[in-house]
Amino acid sequence: MDAFIVDAVRSPRGQARAGGALAGVKPVHLLAQVYEAVAARAGVDTGAVEDAMIGCVSQTGEQGSNIGKIAALYAGWSHAMPAATINRFCSSGLSAVGLAALQAAASDGLAVGGGVEMMSRVPMFSDNGAWRNDPEIAEATHFMSPGIGADLVATRHGISREACDAYAALSQQRAASARETGRFAASLVPVRDMAGTVVLAQDETIRAGTTVGTLAAMQPAFAAEGDAGGDAMLLRHFPDLDAVQHVHHAGNSPCMADGAALVLLASRQALQRHGLRARARILAVADACVPFVQTGAVEATRKVLDRAGLTLSDIDLFEVRDSFAAVTLHYVRTLGIDMERFNVNGSSIALGHPMGATGAMLVGAALDELERIDGRRAVVAIPGAAGVAVAMIIERAQ
Repeated sequence: MDAFIVDAVRSPRGQARAGGALAGVKPVHLLAQVYEAVAARAGVDTGAVEDAMIGCVSQTGEQGSNIGKIAALYAGWSHAMPAATINRFCSSGLSAVGLAALQAAASDGLAVGGGVEMMSRVPMFSDNGAWRNDPEIAEATHFMSPGIGADLVATRHGISREACDAYAALSQQRAASARETGRFAASLVPVRDMAGTVVLAQDETIRAGTTVGTLAAMQPAFAAEGDAGGDAMLLRHFPDLDAVQHVHHAGNSPCMADGAALVLLASRQALQRHGLRARARILAVADACVPFVQTGAVEATRKVLDRAGLTLSDIDLFEVRDSFAAVTLHYVRTLGIDMERFNVNGSSIALGHPMGATGAMLVGAALDELERIDGRRAVVAIPGAAGVAVAMIIERAQ
């Protein structure tokens, strides 16, 4: 793919609750600030940008009406730039970056891809979709809530509560260390309120001091849902199971968050025309889907490596969104990835998951870390609901 990453910018992640630092910021205002930062850092004429692709899962209320376009207008970007807002569940932000890369390559120009999600203001499932809320459709399409699905993965693949807690504690420790040592600074832009006051300059979601011991005291979050019919539904679909083991809780699950991120992309010729320097090239993108559960990132990663003509040994870093601890451990164990290359600065369990934005945030995180360690290639991958997944390989510019 002839598409290059010029820059990647993100907001800090805020806690998705009423008292969270970003809860008073409108979604359009949050994304607009990231648009402003991308244009200012690259020094580009926004009228020369061919398209914007923006991921957003809950496209309702304040996040409705094609927020990708409205936020660009609010940021003062050129009216000439079209934009689309897309939903591929939790994979939306990474899909948006991949689609923008295709736009940049096809138009021989510039494009932006990214996402936004303000879960404190527009909660998950607030779009009231039929998949979850219509019993007939839910049953016919095998809907299961994310938490029940993650417990199913743990049960089917023999992943223990202790292993999940150990991974979650490691994620918190790595994220806290990365924040303290400034590893996130290159991509971060502070968020301001309408008066211009900075309301958040660092990720708010990290719970420094988390240990396996503190996690062990937490009660399973989805056992009641299982008792209310979730387990019975799973056992109908998977008759080889005798019972569902409920191993996930708030401490080893991805925390809900507010945030926005954008990646500026260019074709080879556009780099020259606009006097821009590429930080990386996108080598390949692959989509995948598996039945029922959230393990599609395994298949997407295999596909993207094959598409790029690479193997796991050619990859320096893996940035993979946690779809609950057991799902992540299944990914690591199935592919045989060593943890020294995997989510080295923490993951969504510690950093949070602003659903539509996470994919673009991971692209920036992978690029920043490749530059820090003088690495060459990274895989970015995200599993999502209904088994969908996206994986991308980026190669740092030499």
